[in-house]
Formats: sequence, structure tokens, C-alpha cells
Amino acid sequence: MCLSIPSKVIEIDDENNAVVDTLGARRKVSLELVGESVAIGDYVLIHVGFAMGKIDEKEAIESIAIFEEIARQMESGEIGELEGDLGLNARLHQ
Repeated sequence: MCLSIPSKVIEIDDENNAVVDTLGARRKVSLELVGESVAIGDYVLIHVGFAMGKIDEKEAIESIAIFEEIARQMESGEIGELEGDLGLNARLHQ
């Protein structure tokens, strides 16, 4: 299974590449596979260096909050790495 954390577009260059912010980490990705226009401030889902599509800002912010909570719980030892999807699937489809 592959999880993609929503990433916010920070910059876009003339070659259709973007700098995105993923939970504080910035990296350059290609926008070539996105089937619609992407603007600075949009959220995209990324796989192996390519933005695959845009995601609604509300959904992106909700997803990021869930990832941050899971990371916090793993760091504190409240949950282990192998505890299934931690209810993530149910929370995303409410």
C-alpha cells in the first residue's frame, strides 16, 4: 500500500515543476501528470517525484492533521508501527 501525504505547492517554474511542502520538508516534483491546472497554494498528491493530482484544501488539511496525530502517537509510544490502519480509513470516509 502506498500513502501519499498532501503537499502544498510553494513555487512553480517554467518547465512545469513545482516545489512543494510536505509536513515541513520541501522538494521538487513534476506537474506533468496532473490533468488540470495547478497554482501556488494548491495541494497535490505525489508519487515517486510526480504530482498525480490535486486534492481539495479541506481534505488536505484534514489528512495532514490525521498524519500528524498518528506520528505523535507513534513517537509517544501510544501506538506501534504494526497496529493496522489505526482507524484512518474510517476517519477519512466520514
